[in-house]
Amino acid sequence: QVQLVESGGRLVQAGDSLRLSCAASGRTFSSYAVGWFRQAPGKERDFVGRISRTGGLTSYADSVKGRFTISRDNAKNTVYLQMNSLKPEDTAVYYCAADPSYSTLVDYRYLEVWGQGTLVTVSS
Repeated sequence: QVQLVESGGRLVQAGDSLRLSCAASGRTFSSYAVGWFRQAPGKERDFVGRISRTGGLTSYADSVKGRFTISRDNAKNTVYLQMNSLKPEDTAVYYCAADPSYSTLVDYRYLEVWGQGTLVTVSS
């Protein structure tokens, strides 16, 4: 089973850009689609976006569409979340999750492989 570690979260100002990384170890990373989720204090974990095993398919939540981009480098066993034009409402702990099925990666309740999360704080 693959293990995931997120990194890159920090305090930024509104309008800034930030790139998060999700590094994998364990089984062949290219066998897994990867999703990004976020959880603000007191709220449910929300879908942010996902990428297929080869990187040929991506989809995003409406709240981040046009601002966030997910990419992957299977040679480096890493998936990236590029976040531009950050807003205070983007403040949350960001998690990556992996699953063999791309279609499963929209609902956190069905996912078992998670990283530990990385905190992104956007100040106004």
